[in-house]
Amino acid sequence: MTGPEGVPRVAGERRPATDAEARALASAVRLRILRLCLDGALTNKELAARLDRNPATVLHHVRTLLDTGFLVAEPDRRGARGAREVPYRATGKSWLMEGAGGPAAGRDPALAAFLEEVGAVGEQRLESTRLGLRLTPAHKAELESRLHDLLDEFARRPADPDGEKWSVYLGMHPEV
Repeated sequence: MTGPEGVPRVAGERRPATDAEARALASAVRLRILRLCLDGALTNKELAARLDRNPATVLHHVRTLLDTGFLVAEPDRRGARGAREVPYRATGKSWLMEGAGGPAAGRDPALAAFLEEVGAVGEQRLESTRLGLRLTPAHKAELESRLHDLLDEFARRPADPDGEKWSVYLGMHPEV
């Protein structure tokens, strides 16, 4: 859970996602909304501008994330022209879901979100590497467990107030 300095960003234990939670995380747009709202609250208008999408479409996605507890609304504020605005902040709950957001209808929403984000910042800013391995099922399970433990450790750390924002995407696939 994102919070003030010294407060862990993610709290709670991992658990299987409900059907509604899994459906909520099965969208690249919703995953991008969660990433954008991780370190600071954004309004629907701000999200639509950053995603270059229609505000009504973004509001549909925001409401889905609100209904499933992935976003929370912060107190209303007044916009530049005095209009009521509601800022939204990610709860960090998506990190705790097992079996959520996997490939739906042949598409992986996490990969789609990653590719959109890389497209937005440019490939020249991407730091990537590849590694080929030959693993028994037990060693593959060990690798996955250790990688998840490492990512979980960083997800639960308080955000560094002076730190630069980074995203990590990890994909594993069998070779043909």
